[in-house]
Amino acid sequence: MSTQNEPIKTLIEYFYKWEKETPNKVFMRQPKGDQWHTLTYAEAGQEARKMTTALRAKGLQPGDHIGILSKNCYHWILSDLAILMGGYVSVPYYASLPKGQLAQVIELSDIKALFVGKLETWGDKSEAIPASVQTIKFPQYKGAADITVGDDWNELIAKHNPATDNFVPALDDLWTIKFTSGTTGTPKGVMHVHRTPGMIMENEKKTNWLGIYEIPEVRCLSFLPLNHVGERMGLEVPVIAMGGMVSFAESLDTFAKNLQDTQPTLFFSVPRIWTKFYLGVLAKMPQKKMDLLLKIPIIKGMVKKKLRTALGMRDIRIAATGAAITPAFIKDFYKKLDIHLVEAYGMTEVCGSMTNSPDPNSPQDSVGKAIPFGEVKIDPDTDEILMKTPYMMTGYYKNPEKTAEVLIDGWMHSGDRGTIDKNGYVRVIGRVKDAFKTSKGSYVTPNPMEEVLMGNDYIEQVCVVGLGIPQPIALVNLSEIGIACDKATVEDSIKETLIELNGTRANFEKIHTVVIQKEAWSEDKGLITPTLKVRRGKMDDLFRDQYEGWCAERGIIWA
Repeated sequence: MSTQNEPIKTLIEYFYKWEKETPNKVFMRQPKGDQWHTLTYAEAGQEARKMTTALRAKGLQPGDHIGILSKNCYHWILSDLAILMGGYVSVPYYASLPKGQLAQVIELSDIKALFVGKLETWGDKSEAIPASVQTIKFPQYKGAADITVGDDWNELIAKHNPATDNFVPALDDLWTIKFTSGTTGTPKGVMHVHRTPGMIMENEKKTNWLGIYEIPEVRCLSFLPLNHVGERMGLEVPVIAMGGMVSFAESLDTFAKNLQDTQPTLFFSVPRIWTKFYLGVLAKMPQKKMDLLLKIPIIKGMVKKKLRTALGMRDIRIAATGAAITPAFIKDFYKKLDIHLVEAYGMTEVCGSMTNSPDPNSPQDSVGKAIPFGEVKIDPDTDEILMKTPYMMTGYYKNPEKTAEVLIDGWMHSGDRGTIDKNGYVRVIGRVKDAFKTSKGSYVTPNPMEEVLMGNDYIEQVCVVGLGIPQPIALVNLSEIGIACDKATVEDSIKETLIELNGTRANFEKIHTVVIQKEAWSEDKGLITPTLKVRRGKMDDLFRDQYEGWCAERGIIWA
């Protein structure tokens, strides 16, 4: 247990504090159509405490692993609180996992129980759950799949009294096992201890690095997967640590309205969502018109306020972006609205950020500087970004061999290539393994080329490929703006972008073929991760047989 001399508090200690000091303050809001169902700190505490009693009654012992399989909702947080209160280890999974992958991570993680909740589909997923695992299903959410296994949450709550003890784990006890998204192969269970989230918040208080403690009221909307390190550390932890409020999105269709209704003060998202917001604005107000209005002194303030309110960013104090590198042009757009996108570059293995760019004057093509008490350096032989931080994982669960591959002499090997300038700003060039060799024997690094193509408003997603063919080619999905335009306009615009892209590149890097794919890349097809990053290897697997023909055809191809 932490002592009075130890300033670091565990996450559950923060919750106990607000449960006692601000019992009637709204902690969570769940939308139901036009209405919001709310839970105060006291109400959330009572429900979580009853579930803790239920888990104990099932014979679960402190230290046992308990899984959470659900999209974001208030029962996700309640489950996590119950796990903390009972001294268990949380093992959250991506809600979108198909049966085979779900069975794989369940087997890897040694869970004794599993919370199952708000899911798009259920189908045969029950076959992935061993008979030895006790299952508890959340109450039915509108539009969610009907879960056919497990004890009912509400029935369990009704049967048990709330736990009255305030259990506090030791700081170096295992807090969670977070599984990576599997971008580069089999998911790995990253282990973190209770000290880590507590230390992150304590160090933020000491350094004011991001300015979280300057936010008068922490108010968030949660929609990125809560099992992902970005949402867990960028939303759940600060909300609980600071006694804030978290709202949830009901569905993808209601997301924009839920965001507008919440008007968060702290918001974390991935580049693709920031890009969607940007394209949504341009669809209603062309760039030239917006730029003109923002230059007129009398009305520019009103225009900014109107756009920020429409985006749900009226009250924003910290707007963060991460999970993939955010293009500079996206940051430039938001800067015009007085919204500084703070880059959060890191890994699950370092429990979130390794670098940030809280300074509005940070170079737009950088991911900022190393966090306080952290270090970043570049491997002189491979240009790989290496990290050292107080928040390092203790290792991959039951996988010391993989741990030893990436954690060497206290330095985490990120798998990313990058540079550090004389002022300490880090720039990410791309994944070490993303570089591919063309049939000419030349290596191509695709990521910088993709960023240029992403600057075209008609393009929403892009993947530059070229393994084994003479020249790289670009596979793209069009944005809503692009889909609404005629083909000739789209083609002319992309040709202009290619002139810009190819102008300064060596001949072996030049792209002469752009393949516009009609069907959107989806997680269901395995082409993107749950955090919306493109799986380049899967692209190769699916389309490699067509690369040669596309490369020979040249020009803009509508596939």
